[in-house]
Amino acid sequence: MKANWQTKKLAEVCDIGAGNSAPQNKDFFVNGKYPFFRTSDVGNIHIGKIINSNDYLNEKGIKGLKLYKKGTILLPKSGASTFLNHRVILDVDGYVSSHLATIKTTEKLLESDFLFYYLLEIKAQDLIQDHKYPSLNLQVIGDIQIPLPPLPTQHRIVKILDEIFSDIAKAKEHAEKNLQNTKELFESYLQNIFANPASAKATAGKPGEDWEEKTLKELTLKIGSGATPRGGRKSYKNEGISLIRSMNVHDRRFKEKNLALIDDTQASNLSNVTLEEGDVLLNITGASVTRCCVMPIQYLPARVNQHVSIIRPRQELIDTYFLNYLLTTKLYKDQLFGIGEQGATRQAITKAQIENFTIIFPKSIAEQKSIVIKLDALFAETKKLEAIYQQKLANLEELKKSVLKKAFAGELVE
Repeated sequence: MKANWQTKKLAEVCDIGAGNSAPQNKDFFVNGKYPFFRTSDVGNIHIGKIINSNDYLNEKGIKGLKLYKKGTILLPKSGASTFLNHRVILDVDGYVSSHLATIKTTEKLLESDFLFYYLLEIKAQDLIQDHKYPSLNLQVIGDIQIPLPPLPTQHRIVKILDEIFSDIAKAKEHAEKNLQNTKELFESYLQNIFANPASAKATAGKPGEDWEEKTLKELTLKIGSGATPRGGRKSYKNEGISLIRSMNVHDRRFKEKNLALIDDTQASNLSNVTLEEGDVLLNITGASVTRCCVMPIQYLPARVNQHVSIIRPRQELIDTYFLNYLLTTKLYKDQLFGIGEQGATRQAITKAQIENFTIIFPKSIAEQKSIVIKLDALFAETKKLEAIYQQKLANLEELKKSVLKKAFAGELVE
């Protein structure tokens, strides 16, 4: 740190507090015009300046509440959102929820934007002792040490950081757009094949082959879901036979994370839903309904619980990987969503609905496999491009950290 810089605790150069308890009377928000900022509003911004809130208080609602001035920094101080390290700075005067810490600089010593940038380096995880009950103590926030150059130097550093972060934001936006375009390119190609069989025939190089329509019951050897062993999660083992749950099934990919294991006795009670090589997995309940992938052979032997259905194709009629691609197109996913029964709490697809679900596919297994080969190749290229853009995004985040570190070590200014 440079010779003309000093170090202060935040409590020495800031007013630190917490917001107001949220008014409980809904009438206080009717025709409101004064912003009331909550943790959800801060989360919507994540990092940056905040102007708008979801809720606005009226004249009655603001009585007795403290007004926080433009330039006040807000960060979550309690609950799970504390670990997300959201940091915003008020760009308008407003009212603030008690779940947010408020930090307002005494501008004679500390410029608010300088402090905002500095707080981007401070991680809540490093300030909280008990991560089971995340809560930021205001005294702990006040004890944060901050390097303080003279105000003119602070202004110069902020100006430099504004310019650099603006350039990084533009580069990040460009990379994110390219990443999204890459994903959409594959999905568009996939959709076109199954929405337009004539196009698929040409793509496969077999324009003479016909496509036909059948139900999944006609094309499969088995359709069915299982159950959760008695005792639920507590009954799972450290080793044994895989129990496939909805969290493992994602569109065209299987996630090993949180894979449950059961013993031979538990597995024998689920013998009617024994998985085999070539089975397709379909989520049939809850928020992940219609997610679909092929069962990886490395996790066999395996069973499924009640939230996942086995679809076992007749290999002489329908190729496993062709069926997986088909069921993960927007065309067919929308149809599956449509037939799902909307219950009181969750959407669900029944065995009968799966059996009666109609698809259009090439009669020729060779044509199906040809389409799969082309889709696999495009999918692999898409993933390579995605990895490149994701790495660019990661590099930009590292650049921001590096710049901040140099800024507060005095290396950006003479």
